[in-house]
Amino acid sequence: MPTLTYYTATTLDGFIADPEDSLAWLFPQEQERDGLFNYDEFFAGIGAVVMGSTTYEWVLDHQREMVTETGSVWPYRIPTWVMTSRDLAPVAGADVRFAAGPVATVYDEMAAAAEGKDLWVVGGGDLAGQFADAGLLDEVITYVAPVTLGSGRPLLPRRLALRLLETGRNGAFVCSRYAVVGPGEWA
Repeated sequence: MPTLTYYTATTLDGFIADPEDSLAWLFPQEQERDGLFNYDEFFAGIGAVVMGSTTYEWVLDHQREMVTETGSVWPYRIPTWVMTSRDLAPVAGADVRFAAGPVATVYDEMAAAAEGKDLWVVGGGDLAGQFADAGLLDEVITYVAPVTLGSGRPLLPRRLALRLLETGRNGAFVCSRYAVVGPGEWA
């Protein structure tokens, strides 16, 4: 079985984006490209990704400025699922699949398409929570930035018990990897 990981950056107060879905707080942060939990190393083990429609639209809006070497505005060369109830435009030449309904069905499709590699929940927090609710989310990797927003899109809007596996520093970030234990059921 592949490992399904929610790999994301967050603010100290637990938001992955501000109320306008901006990540302007993230980009000025210092990061070591080869440091702890770096993207290139993480992504090398990923065979399929899933994201929500807001994340999909954000990626498209921000990638248009940086056309990839394949001439595509889509940054992923692996199968991508977009969970949505909206009618969204596909990306020419990209393996983007739109889906709605229970995440368990998408999980099975992703696992088959990943060909033995792991799976990544790109965003958002509620989508990662849906996978956790279904007992399918295995790990959470966070890059915590020294920034607070006060409001915005929450990291994981669920009660969820986690077990710390590893933590350290990468530039300005405190990085941690957690195993998902299950629903947060405490008094």
